[in-house]
Amino acid sequence: MELRGFDDGYGVQVAAWAVDEKEVALLSGRVAYPFPEELRTSWRTADADIHSYLLFDGERPVGYGEVWLDDEEDEVELARIIVDPAVRGRGFGGELVRALLGPALDAGYSEVFLRVRPENAPAIRAYHRSGFVDVPAGLMEEWNDGQPVPYRWMRYAGAQVGAGELRG
Repeated sequence: MELRGFDDGYGVQVAAWAVDEKEVALLSGRVAYPFPEELRTSWRTADADIHSYLLFDGERPVGYGEVWLDDEEDEVELARIIVDPAVRGRGFGGELVRALLGPALDAGYSEVFLRVRPENAPAIRAYHRSGFVDVPAGLMEEWNDGQPVPYRWMRYAGAQVGAGELRG
């Protein structure tokens, strides 16, 4: 397995991994299915604090994810994680998350978080196996305030926990 920076030439392929409206929304922020053609070249943000990656099995891309850096909060969020449906259930999601932890931790922020849809049991299991734990219920409720859907928020347990709150 090898984590590589995302190349826009893979955009159509990654967009096709979204198998329903929920997955399209998680990748693009738009509720639509199939992935809207007009978004296929623009769904990724050009924000300098967002770094996009592909996980390769040999020369085949099998997973996509982003590392979002937040200077203000001194944290990193792993986001928009998706695995090729043809290889789901084979451990590639966990491999992808562990690979994304490399650049996330190398960024030097004090915390690493991710959010997941509560009904996505396979992803939650992969995140637990990769060292993530749920944030306290009160923080989860606070962080879900204003979100378009409720998420299960998780923190990487190996990250440094600062004095005070987990997140500002």
